[in-house]
Amino acid sequence: MSSNQEKVEHWLSEQSRQTTLRFITCGSVDDGKSTLIGRLLWESQQIFDDQLAALEADSKRHGTQGEAMDLALLVDGLAAEREQGITIDVAYRFFSTPKRKFIVADTPGHEQYTRNMVTGASTADVAVILINAKQGVMVQTRRHAHLVSLMGIRHVVLAINKMDTINFDVQAYKQIEKEFRLLAEPLGFTNITAIPLSALNGDNITSRSPRSHWYNGPTLMGYLETIEVESEQQQSLLFPVQWVCRPDSSFRGFAGSLAAGSISIGDEVRVTASGQTAQVKDIVTFSGSQQQAQSGDAVTLVLDREIDASRGDTFTAAEQPLDMTDQFAATLIWLHEEPGLIGRSYDIKLATQWAGASITEIKHCINVNTSALEPAKQLELNDISQCNLSLSRLLAFTPYEQSKMLGGFILVDRFSQATVAAGLIQHNLRRAQNVHRQALSIGRAEREHLNGHQGKVIWFTGLSGSGKSTIANALEKELHEQGKRTYILDGDNVRQGLNKDLGFTDADRVENIRRVAEIAKLMMDAGLIVMTAFISPFRAEREMARELIGAENFIEVFVDTPLELCEKRDPKGLYKKARRGDLPNMTGISSPYEKPEQAELVIQTDKVDLEQALQLLNDKINAVSK
Repeated sequence: MSSNQEKVEHWLSEQSRQTTLRFITCGSVDDGKSTLIGRLLWESQQIFDDQLAALEADSKRHGTQGEAMDLALLVDGLAAEREQGITIDVAYRFFSTPKRKFIVADTPGHEQYTRNMVTGASTADVAVILINAKQGVMVQTRRHAHLVSLMGIRHVVLAINKMDTINFDVQAYKQIEKEFRLLAEPLGFTNITAIPLSALNGDNITSRSPRSHWYNGPTLMGYLETIEVESEQQQSLLFPVQWVCRPDSSFRGFAGSLAAGSISIGDEVRVTASGQTAQVKDIVTFSGSQQQAQSGDAVTLVLDREIDASRGDTFTAAEQPLDMTDQFAATLIWLHEEPGLIGRSYDIKLATQWAGASITEIKHCINVNTSALEPAKQLELNDISQCNLSLSRLLAFTPYEQSKMLGGFILVDRFSQATVAAGLIQHNLRRAQNVHRQALSIGRAEREHLNGHQGKVIWFTGLSGSGKSTIANALEKELHEQGKRTYILDGDNVRQGLNKDLGFTDADRVENIRRVAEIAKLMMDAGLIVMTAFISPFRAEREMARELIGAENFIEVFVDTPLELCEKRDPKGLYKKARRGDLPNMTGISSPYEKPEQAELVIQTDKVDLEQALQLLNDKINAVSK
C-alpha cells in the first residue's frame, strides 16, 4: 500500500471516529455573527478555491470592509442579506478540524426573525451568544438567552466581540460578563464561558491574542473542540415511525430516525398507542442490514410479528413505555403576526404525530427584560408564555427536558399552513386521566327516532344587520309547523346569560363561538335541529364548530349582505356608534369579517326576499337529510 493511500485511509478512519457538535450563533443585529462563522471556516481551512474567488468578487461588490475580504459573505447567502448587510434566514454551515466535526447555525438578530432563531436552537448542543463590546447587553441578548435556555441548551459561550473597537478594555469585558451572568442566573445554564474576541481580525478564535494578555481562558475553537455534551445515545429508546415500508407482501418495515437511545437485533420494543410488543428481527439501512443502530441513525426496523403500528406511532423499549396525553402544560413561543387566542383551533405536530389543538389557558407571559411573569389574554409576535393546551386525541409525549423530539412541537394555522408557534412540553395535566366519558343508555339515535327526524346544526353567519336572526326565526317557525323539534341560539340572547362574561375582543369572540359550538353539539345530540345566529367573524372558529359537530351534521349558511345595506338597516344603532368611535371592535368597521370560502348555502338578501330565502334553506336541508 502506498504512503498516500495509507494517509487517506488514516484520515477516513479518524473522520469516522470524530464526534459532531451542533452549535448556534445568536445575538443582536451587527454583533458579528456571520463574520465569526466566516472566520471559523477560514481558520479551519474549509474554503475551496472557487469559494475564495467568489468571496473576493462578492467582497468588492457587497462587502463592508473596504478592499479587504468580508468573511460574513461566506454565510449571508440570501441576496436580501447581502444588500442589507444583515442575516434574515438561518444559515447552516459544516466544517471540521482534526478533533471534531461541526454543524453551525447562524441565526438572525432582528426581533422579527426570532422564529428562525428558535429553529436553529432546536437541535443545537451549544449556544454562542455574541455581544458587541461597544454596546453591551441588549434586549435581544436577553431574549436569546431566554430562548436558548428554553430550548434546552445548557452550554453557553459568551462571545464578547469587537473588542478591538474598545482597545481590549478588560474592565468593559468584566462588566459585560457580570451583567450577563446576572441575567442568566435563573436560566439554568450548566456553564457560561466568556471569551473576548475580534472575529474580524481573528483574536482568540484559534490562537491566543497578545492584545488580551489578561485573558487566560480557552480560544473559541479550543472550547468548541473540547466541550463535552450529553449524548442522546445514553437515553432511553425513542423511535417515531415516519413511514411504513411495504414494497410487497414479503416485507413490512417501519422507517424513521432514532430520536434517542440505541437498538439492536433481538431487542423487544413496544408500540406506545396500542401497547403491543415485538422483537427486532432486522435493522435495514441504505447500505444493508446492521446489528445495531444509534441515536440519529435513519433505519427501517423489521419485527418478528405483525403489530398494529403506523406513521405517527412511537416505539420504545418494551419495559419503558411512554405516557400519552390530550392535555398538557407547555412553554409557547409565538412566531406569527396574527395573535394567539384562547380557544382557537390549530394543528399540532409532535414528532411524527398530528392532531387538533387549542390553547385553553394563558397563565402568563415572560418579560425578557425583567424575567417578570405578566398576565396576558392573547399572544403577540415573539411572546414567550406558559400555557395549557388541549388536543383532539391522545399523543405520545415526554417532557422537553427528557427528549427534544417528543417534547417539542409546533402549532400550524389550519388555513395558511403557517407555523404560528413553537412549544416545549412541561408536564401532563393529570386531570385528562381523571375525566372519562360516561356511557348513557339513551343515545342520539334513540332521541332522533322519537323526534321523527335527524338532529342538525344550521350555522348562520354574516355581518350585524345582515338578516341572520330574521331568517333563522322564520325558518324555525316553518320547521315547527312541520312538527320538527328546533331551537335557536341567538347571539344577543346567549350573551345575556351563558356568555355575559365575554366582551368583543378577538379573544372573547373566539371563546364565545367555542361555547356556542359545544352547546349546539349537545342540543343536536338531543335530536334537535339547532339554528345559530352569530356574526362568528373568524373562519377558524367556524371550522372548529364544523369539526366539533361533524361535517355531515353541519350546514353553514352565509347571509351575504353588503356592508352598505347592513349600515342602512342598522337595527341596533351599532354602526352609527362605531362610525363615531364609540364602539371599538365592531365587525366590518374596526374588526375584520372573514367570509366563508365553502359555505353550504349563500343567501344574498339584497337579491332574494324572505320567502325565497326560506325555499333555498328547505331545499338544502332536505338535500342533506337524504
